[in-house]
Amino acid sequence: MVLRIVIGLVLTAVAFGVAGRRLWWLYRVARAGQPAPERIAAVREHPGRDVETQATEVIGQRKLLQWSVPGTAHALTFWGFIVLLLTIIEAYGALFSRTFAIPGIGHWAFIGFIEDLFAVGVLAGIITFAVIRLRTDPRREGRASRFSGSHTGAAWIVLLLIFLVVATLLLYRGAQINTGVFPYAHGAFASEIVGHWLAPLGTGVNSVLETTFILAQLAVILGFLVFLTYSKHLHIFLAPVNVLFSRRPNGLRALQPMRSGGKVLDFEEADPDADIFGRGKIEDFTWKGMLDMGTCTECGRCQSQCPAWATGKPLSPKQLVMDLRDHALAKGPYLLAASDEEREKLPEHIKQEAARPLVGDSAANGVIDPDVLWSCTNCGACVQECPVDIEHIDHISDMRRYQVLIESSFPVEAAGMLKNLENKGDPWGMGEARRAEWMDGLDFEVPVADGPLGEDVEYLFWVGCAGALEDRAKKTTRAIATLLHTAGVKFAVLGPAETCTGDPARRMGNEFVFSMLAQQNIETLNQAAPRTVVASCPHCFNALANEYPQLGGNYEVIHHTQLLARLVAEGKLTPVTPVAEKITYHDPCFLGRHNKVFSPPREIMERVPGVQPQEMHRCKDRGFCCGAGGARMWMEERIGKRINIERIDEALGTNPDKVSTACPYCLVMLGDAIAAKKASGEAPESLEIVDVAQLLARSVQPAVGAGSSGNSSASAGAPATDGESPQAGGSPAAGSPSGDGQPPPTSPPPAGG
Repeated sequence: MVLRIVIGLVLTAVAFGVAGRRLWWLYRVARAGQPAPERIAAVREHPGRDVETQATEVIGQRKLLQWSVPGTAHALTFWGFIVLLLTIIEAYGALFSRTFAIPGIGHWAFIGFIEDLFAVGVLAGIITFAVIRLRTDPRREGRASRFSGSHTGAAWIVLLLIFLVVATLLLYRGAQINTGVFPYAHGAFASEIVGHWLAPLGTGVNSVLETTFILAQLAVILGFLVFLTYSKHLHIFLAPVNVLFSRRPNGLRALQPMRSGGKVLDFEEADPDADIFGRGKIEDFTWKGMLDMGTCTECGRCQSQCPAWATGKPLSPKQLVMDLRDHALAKGPYLLAASDEEREKLPEHIKQEAARPLVGDSAANGVIDPDVLWSCTNCGACVQECPVDIEHIDHISDMRRYQVLIESSFPVEAAGMLKNLENKGDPWGMGEARRAEWMDGLDFEVPVADGPLGEDVEYLFWVGCAGALEDRAKKTTRAIATLLHTAGVKFAVLGPAETCTGDPARRMGNEFVFSMLAQQNIETLNQAAPRTVVASCPHCFNALANEYPQLGGNYEVIHHTQLLARLVAEGKLTPVTPVAEKITYHDPCFLGRHNKVFSPPREIMERVPGVQPQEMHRCKDRGFCCGAGGARMWMEERIGKRINIERIDEALGTNPDKVSTACPYCLVMLGDAIAAKKASGEAPESLEIVDVAQLLARSVQPAVGAGSSGNSSASAGAPATDGESPQAGGSPAAGSPSGDGQPPPTSPPPAGG
């Protein structure tokens, strides 16, 4: 007994010492990053939400269980280890007393049964993991495997260690049964089976096996603990903490404002020599960013859903986080050195790592290649899928901010867009004079606000740059205006007073231009004082609803599909004329995944007689991007397959008569893809893409006169809250219409179109 007590305690002391030293070092590296006081404040302000999130995401494994087979395997393993904490207590107790039982519960047959049940569940889980990894081996599957780029060797070591934890547990419990010191008279079915196998060896041998495997159990568990602190499986400890401090809007919604030293930057006072503009070095990331890096499980769920990766581009959200983590750990000694003299004494490879640029091509030995950084569409699939709430888009956007604002390094074709936004207020540089041209040809007057809106004006229709200036999007704008007029809804527009929301600039990384445009719009909106803003572009919708509050612009904002769906439900719009067509709906990322608006567009389609809705296999939360987000509308797509072509290939798989959507970006990108497919003979000439508002107008207009109440007398007035209007956020600033097969005559189409 004395020997096994000594061995057990020595093993424990050594393991805790090694693991504790490593954890303290990791903590110090993370603290070398920037402060993030807003994360701590959010936890303090929402304790109830945090408890619920820990219960559902950590204990309940909600996001993991969205993938049924691997999710179930992980849940069995996770829950199994929680239950098996009891067996660790029993193993340590057995060091000191062979007849040890947990006080109060240590002889309940039910406890023995539950322990064995979950031990078997853990075995089932790791067998499932092994099969999954063998079937999706990246050495055979290449990029198609979600484990491509992951440290697969470490994963197999962990599976082996988990197996050894369960195996040594059952072996020492089986030996205890045969020596008569097992605390449970019955119920521990798996231990009893192993005990039956060991029984022929006799009591003496079983006594030796009991001691051997108790010590082996502790050695494996403690070795596992040490290994975790040096591997990606550190997420076992970090995941609950990362989930606790993650920002959890209903959807992804807004980008975070730029901060330096934990404070939001004021561009009128900010000094690039003293303040941090984005992320130019690994230590510019906040401790929460460092926590994200350490929490990555390398599961590859984000990678499997990333449109850039799926179309042959170098961006893998998983590998981006892994590269940042590996760089942070390699640079750690440099960050923690107390002086320049200490840094000079560091090994050469550490100093070389510290000198690497955060973003740079292979010639510059950069940590993140520029093509990786600029491939992101901000679609949010990575954040949606991540089971440990890593915020990939925030990190990509912060690195872009540094590249744009400090390095002036970004795709050259986007320079014209940024210049046009600064000088003309729209991505094409067409100017305010042309923002009312979409009204030409309407048989009713669209009121243009001049000062506060009238009391009778229910909605301010935010048209957006695309809706006002891009030919295909203009059709949607006219359809929305006509439907509102037909329904007797009082609305007005800003006309020339409207300017780009700044979304393309912000998603590009130019926070300065975004701030300038947003403040101009906030001033205009405050003067108009609308009850509710209706935006037709999800990017405008998201910026107005979710990002403008960061600058003091607080408005109730809805998307046009939300309003139209409600008008149909209330009987103010009645679809009558059949549209006998098979139609597949494409979820815009900034409407759907970012803001969880999935039902209204589908409700509209379902109410149109004759429509046969067809869902693509990637839809709703799992929708696939059109390729335009993240300012990609304004950058040429030179690597791999075009994302819009990939999406249209999926749409063609449903054999549709039409493709519908609810976003001008998607309208343009998918329209261009359809045109390319027609040119190659892969799509019928009759195929087209339309906004759901156009479908509804096609069914409503012939049956209802266009001369209902109208808006001819709309004027100015004070705001109020429309309690029935669902509020949501939308997406990056929608002020950037995209190029078109027939672009506006004053400028060429954007590269992304």
